[in-house]
Amino acid sequence: MTICGMTGFGRAEGALDDWSWAVEARSVNGRNLEVRFRGPPGFDGLERAAREGAQALFQRGQLSVGVHVKRAEAAGSVRINLEQLERYLAAGSPYLASGRAAAPRLDGLLGLRGVIEAADTVEDPQAQAALETAIAASIVLALKALASGRAEEGRALGGVLRGLVDKISDLTGKASVLANGQPAIIKARYQKRLTELAGEAATEERIVQEAAAMAVKSDVQEELDRLRAHVGAAIGLLGTDGAVGRKLDFLTQEFMREANTLCSKSALSDLTSVGLDLKASIEQFREQVQNVE
Repeated sequence: MTICGMTGFGRAEGALDDWSWAVEARSVNGRNLEVRFRGPPGFDGLERAAREGAQALFQRGQLSVGVHVKRAEAAGSVRINLEQLERYLAAGSPYLASGRAAAPRLDGLLGLRGVIEAADTVEDPQAQAALETAIAASIVLALKALASGRAEEGRALGGVLRGLVDKISDLTGKASVLANGQPAIIKARYQKRLTELAGEAATEERIVQEAAAMAVKSDVQEELDRLRAHVGAAIGLLGTDGAVGRKLDFLTQEFMREANTLCSKSALSDLTSVGLDLKASIEQFREQVQNVE
């Protein structure tokens, strides 16, 4: 199985009797699963369907689900809002009384905003339930399409992340080779410096003791061993089914901790350079992990 991303889009459409609708589902990165719903008034059960559908398919990401419902114009009933009409008449009565305006025509009154209302509601409870069930099925289809889009993003991310893990592994190997040469170089440096300062008083025994103490402080084998272990863990997670984004994010912190210690213990410019490259690769890995579910 491949990992999944957190960015995607899904759409589904449907129709029943005089009604038609479209459902759009989108998602972006998020630390937890957050679902936002926007739908038509009078269809309260759809938000629950969207939340339950999202929870069944996803574990992380900020999701938005929008439902647009439309009724055929010929099918919807209309009514005259008498209260609104009376307000218009009351507002215009002073102008009529003073002769500054002529009496309004019926077609003009009916054309005023809010006077004619179209009823986009379902009068029959059974028909309402059937319509909500059909729209809820489209919500599930849109969420599944979104899941497919996130899986496609995950396939692309998987290749990028595996390439970065391989790079981290290669740099760890280079660091290991360079670290093996640190004790001899530390000894040579200390011997040269001590000889310059103490002359003949710089005995071989003292040089060996001091160089050994410095070599212990500069030993990075533990850090390299942990880096190798983290590489193995990352490869395992990238091949695991399910949401592994949080685990990869934690693993990235462990990667960076070991790389920082490696650089701080380095006594060689070449080893420091490899350590810096290692930190750069880990940072790239961290940035990509933020897109993983």
